[in-house]
Amino acid sequence: MPVHITRPHTVLPAHKVSTSEIVDDILARHPGHPRRAALPRFLSSLKVNTRYFTRPLSSPTISGDGDVEQRATAAFADALDMAADAATRALDAANLSRGPDGYADIDAVITTHSTGWSVPNLDIHLIGRLHLRPTVRRIALTTMACAGGTQALIRAVDHLAAHPGSKVLVVAAEVISSVYNHNDTSVEAMIYKGLFGDSAAACIVTDTPLGPGFTVDSPADTLEYVLPDSLDRYAGRIGADGMHFDSTKAALTAADDVLPTLLDWLGPDRIIDWAAIHPGSPRIICDTAEALGLDDHDSRHSIATLADEGNLGGVSVLRVLERTHGEPPVDGATGLLVAYGPGFTTAALCGTWRA
Repeated sequence: MPVHITRPHTVLPAHKVSTSEIVDDILARHPGHPRRAALPRFLSSLKVNTRYFTRPLSSPTISGDGDVEQRATAAFADALDMAADAATRALDAANLSRGPDGYADIDAVITTHSTGWSVPNLDIHLIGRLHLRPTVRRIALTTMACAGGTQALIRAVDHLAAHPGSKVLVVAAEVISSVYNHNDTSVEAMIYKGLFGDSAAACIVTDTPLGPGFTVDSPADTLEYVLPDSLDRYAGRIGADGMHFDSTKAALTAADDVLPTLLDWLGPDRIIDWAAIHPGSPRIICDTAEALGLDDHDSRHSIATLADEGNLGGVSVLRVLERTHGEPPVDGATGLLVAYGPGFTTAALCGTWRA
């Protein structure tokens, strides 16, 4: 039975930060950095012009000296606010009933959130915020990071296969500014300061169409893959001074290393007309598009998301899919949603655009 994904709704926080502001902040805080002269060029190569933070760049939990408790607490509070806002927009846009007791039509909620820390997690908090039924089914993805939104959609497809007729709320929220930490001085850490942005997004997944969007025929049209022996390529780390994001030089080729598996799964006869590619970096977008036989026009929504908002982590593919709705493919066009995350993991869904 086909599964339909409604138009995602993305919430961007209030503080728009330019790359030039981040370069100035880095240079001011690291006057003696051994690669100081090259850092502006490295950040410019990311092709990120602006991104949005939940708090000002100068705040203690971003470029300041906030400790791990301050950073984690602020990140989760901000993520929850954005997540509730995005979910409400998605629910209302889908014309799902909101009665005095909340959204009774939702049967399951799937969340993805990797920045900040809270027990109970985002799923439980959203049940309270949105007044979802106390019997709603829950799946909380807490360490998927950049692959999270795509992975959440895969879990929604699985849920619909097991529970036909359900309406699933998918919510992704990330406050990646929480890993902007001046105690991290490697070149990779400086690049990540300029790469990431904060956001949340939500959509409804159901086997009853609620408007135009992406349709996946069955769980067989989804892919989950972990690259063997790749644990160190990307990894989170917690210290007394906050949360950190590390990577090795091997991370530069991680997406290329999994593309043969992605292409083998698609098969030689399946032609991809368009793709929502995780905007992890210019290279990730370019190499993935080229492997799929697509050009810059076909991947323009990923390129635009990276330029305007940066790498949004688990929210990214949902944001790219939202942009796709603004300039959609033709009815019946075959599309691919694909994201990469720490592990090194790949998550993908292949389906059809239905107008």
